[in-house]
Amino acid sequence: MSQPITVLVVDNEPSSAELVAEMLERERDVLVVESATSGLEALERIEKRPIDCIVSDYEMPELSGLELLERVREHNPELPFILFTGQGSEELASEAIAAGVTQYSQKTTGSEQYALLANQITNAVSQYRTKSALRESERRYEKTVTTLHEATRTLMRAETKAEIYRQAVETASDILETPVAVAYAFDPGAGSLERTASSAREPVDSASSFERGEGRIWDVFSTGESLTVDGGDAITGPVSRSELLVPLGAHGVVVAGTTARDGFDEPIAELFYVLAANTEAALDRAEREHLLREHDRTLTRKNEELTRLNHINEIVRQINHGIAQASCRSEIESTVCDRLADTDRYRFAWIASSDDGLSEPRAWAGVDPCYLDRIGDDDRAPEGALIEQTLARKDVEVVRNVLEADGWDRRRTDALTYGFQTVVAVPLTTGKQQYGVLLVHLGGVDSLGDGEYEVFAELGETIGHAIRSVERTRAMLTDSRLEIELECRDDRLLLNRLGEHVDGGVTVEGLIDRDGTTVAFVSAPSAVDLPTLIDDRAAVESASLVSEGEDERLFELTLASMPIVDVLRSYDVRLRTARANAGSATLVLEVPQPTETRSLVEAVCEEYPATELVAKRETSRTRSARQLDTYLEERLTDRQLEALQAAHYSGFFEWPRASTGEELADALDVSAPTYHYHLRAAERKLVSLVFDSPLDD
Repeated sequence: MSQPITVLVVDNEPSSAELVAEMLERERDVLVVESATSGLEALERIEKRPIDCIVSDYEMPELSGLELLERVREHNPELPFILFTGQGSEELASEAIAAGVTQYSQKTTGSEQYALLANQITNAVSQYRTKSALRESERRYEKTVTTLHEATRTLMRAETKAEIYRQAVETASDILETPVAVAYAFDPGAGSLERTASSAREPVDSASSFERGEGRIWDVFSTGESLTVDGGDAITGPVSRSELLVPLGAHGVVVAGTTARDGFDEPIAELFYVLAANTEAALDRAEREHLLREHDRTLTRKNEELTRLNHINEIVRQINHGIAQASCRSEIESTVCDRLADTDRYRFAWIASSDDGLSEPRAWAGVDPCYLDRIGDDDRAPEGALIEQTLARKDVEVVRNVLEADGWDRRRTDALTYGFQTVVAVPLTTGKQQYGVLLVHLGGVDSLGDGEYEVFAELGETIGHAIRSVERTRAMLTDSRLEIELECRDDRLLLNRLGEHVDGGVTVEGLIDRDGTTVAFVSAPSAVDLPTLIDDRAAVESASLVSEGEDERLFELTLASMPIVDVLRSYDVRLRTARANAGSATLVLEVPQPTETRSLVEAVCEEYPATELVAKRETSRTRSARQLDTYLEERLTDRQLEALQAAHYSGFFEWPRASTGEELADALDVSAPTYHYHLRAAERKLVSLVFDSPLDD
């Protein structure tokens, strides 16, 4: 059915106007005719409702037909206007045409004139509507192109891909009047197309993602070729009768759906292709800018990291120079804290002992001592837990933000007062031995870089080795000793395993090193055949009888491995006595002062968990004994010292002798003359020390 045509007939004779209206409606069903009896009334009608065509008489009071035409043309220059008059002349016709009438028709007699008039009306309105539709289409197209250009500029200014996808679907929906638009972004990690933005005038049920190779959308993405789909299973849901799928390069796919039966017309489709191309270009640009920003941020971070590393390396150089000249542990610790606190990078630094913990910080700089006292008096101090964790893990620990970290809420006021938010805990260790924890406070959140972390770890080891060096030197110059007694029930201790099978127990009389191998002199009741008892034990390479008395025998055991010996050696600790009976061993250790006993005990417990500290007491050795040790270490060769130790531990110097020189030579795997030669040389040097050289030398 054709669209109705509304016609307004204007004639000052009501009967004439009604007749024309009636005849026109008879001629064409599509015509809907109204009448007006004056030009002013006609103008009022036009203002109130749309009129498709005006048929006007010429001679009328107030406004003539041509005057009415002039008034109409002021508002609508293209509205069809037919001058239908009984007056006819070439002059009037020329005037009417010059005034811009659409048609000039002269009234006659008979009904044929109405058929002609109806035909003129339909033709004029058809042309008017066609021209109007074309102009509207051109106007809308120009407006759409202009707006699309503006949208493209917006796309190019977008900072993120998500914003670009959203802008693209909104442009497709609003500017191109596409009812449904959905954007799918390619996720390289998941290998799928994920819905990232959608816009619809009606609710849609589009899939949230498409896996690799799934459906038409993957064909479009993989081939890079657009696809138009009419009907069927639409991606954008049942509301769409037709879909247009356009790839966005390596970024994804944009899909538009329409409810129109004829699908997308060519101009709209072309504009959608342009939009897709602009979207792809915007995504390329955003990706490049993102990579550039990431590159710039990476360079900035690296430059900042290099600056920090250069700064801390200079500090470390100063610390190394300072501790190299230090003569005691306290001087080393003070130097470290002073150097760190005397920088803009670090707020303050302090060192906690692994034995005393928070109760008595060993050194500090850059902070009020009262602050450390408050920490030491706080049983729930978070620093205590941090120190314990650092000692247990033997690695650098970092609290990245004390204002948010668990358990650090009680330090909020102090952090704001002293200007720190990051706390670094560095173990001072040589690997086996621990000498406490260095705590460094920094301003800012998470302000410790990876490279700086590594430098702090190395610095902790450097400080640990420096402390160990001065402690060993001090131990050589002092007679003060710390004696600790341990009780070990761990069956991994070889001594305990032997004691379980020997009534009366076994005792280690002494340990000596022989070319990197540990040799133990072990006494047992005379009824015990120790070599037979340990014949199948992998921990013992060989066992032999050294001497035999009435109540006990002395055996020499060459040990394949004995972890307790490695621990004692690393801490410069001497085993005074060790006795095992019924699965429990008592170990008495001589520890040079000062030594981190906690670290030592923890190292032993790490190898033998069923070990506990029983007693700790201070002892002293005579000046002559200390000097004798130093003299023996400096003057005796390894063979001479080994021969002397073997003779002492085997009862060679007792009377009656518990062993002979030949037996000791066999035990040491040397000839008897060689053994006696080394033993006599050692005895000569020892006697010379007593009679010829004053100890003060």
